[in-house]
Parts: sequence; C-alpha cells; structure tokens
Amino acid sequence: MSTEKIQAEVRTEFGKGAARRIRREHKIPAVVYGHGNEPVHLTLPGHDTMMAIKHGGANAVLELEFDGQSQLALTKQVQVDPVRRVLEHVDFVAVKRGEKVTVDVPVHVVGDAAPETLVVTENATIQVEAEATHIPEQFEVSIEGAEAGTQILAGQVELPSGVTLLTEADTLVVNVTAAQTAEQAEAELEEAEAEAGIEKDEPEAEAAEGGDSE
Repeated sequence: MSTEKIQAEVRTEFGKGAARRIRREHKIPAVVYGHGNEPVHLTLPGHDTMMAIKHGGANAVLELEFDGQSQLALTKQVQVDPVRRVLEHVDFVAVKRGEKVTVDVPVHVVGDAAPETLVVTENATIQVEAEATHIPEQFEVSIEGAEAGTQILAGQVELPSGVTLLTEADTLVVNVTAAQTAEQAEAELEEAEAEAGIEKDEPEAEAAEGGDSE
C-alpha cells in the first residue's frame, strides 16, 4: 500500500459552526489520535484527501504534514455526506513505520462458480495484523468452478508475507450452495404463508359464496 502525503493545517476552531466554515472552503475537519498524545485537530484539503483515501481503500495510511512535522496516520472512521457523497470528517490513528496494527480487510470474490449455484459472502472482512505501511487493500478469494457445498474458511484465505490472521481460522467466509429452484421458492413461500395464517384461497371462496346467494 502506497503512502500519500497530505499538507494539513492545525485547527483551533471547533464546533458545528467551525466545521461548516471549513467545509465551505472545500476542506475537511479531521482528528489524529494515538500513541499517548493529545488528539491533534487538523484541516485537510478536500479533493486531495478524498482521492488519497479512495486510492488507499478502507485502511488508507496517509502521511500528514503540519507545523514542520510529519505523521503517519491510519484511517479509522470516515463520515460521508449521504447526498453529496463528499467527506465531512475523518478520524485517524497515529502509526509508525514498522509498527503492527490490527485492521479489518475486505474479502473480494473472483471467478464464477459452477452453474446453478449461489455464492454467499458470509463475512465481508477478516481481521488481520499487518505492518502499518503494508496493509493489504483486499484479499481475493477464487470461486472459479466451485461446486455447491464448497466452503471457504478464514484460515484458507491466502495472506501476504508478514500478515497474520486474527479472525478464527474456522470462520466461514464464502459459502457456495445450490441455487433455489422456482418450485422450492414457491414451496417456501407457501410454508411461510401457512405459518403466518394466510390462506390464499379465502377470497376465492368468499366470491363463490357471494355468487351462490344471488
């Protein structure tokens, strides 16, 4: 994972009003926690930060430069405006080169399973320990030609050198099952309706009774 440099400014104004002013200038309020130091409140350039985090993925590590110093920071929480899809706030954790960190890394399924199967990703991420500047962006799991009944566990996911699995090795990650037929879907629906006390023929019966009364 590459580390991108971001020029930041230390901010001294806080609160919702200050945050709104920062965003109006197309900048992002941020906080860096960790290593026993007091939190550092920063203002980051909006576009550069958004692109760096997008490029680095869920666990992007940025090199924040401010007040003549440089700090490696691991992205921990990103707030995004639900409508405009722009960054509103970012929480970072301070890290050092060579330091091991615990992160959740996304699992990406590649390939096509056998026909008439259904692929379910049971766990979208697995937790690992990795060096702060070498966090994998994702783990690829191949299901090419996988038959129904195939199960891939966390312990079977191939990890790069230096990365240690923390999730339980027997945790189910990907499950390949037989695709449901139309008859099975209909049977399940009828069973669910019966359990709920729904009788589909009831309106028809009432209509028939109404016809007889005439």
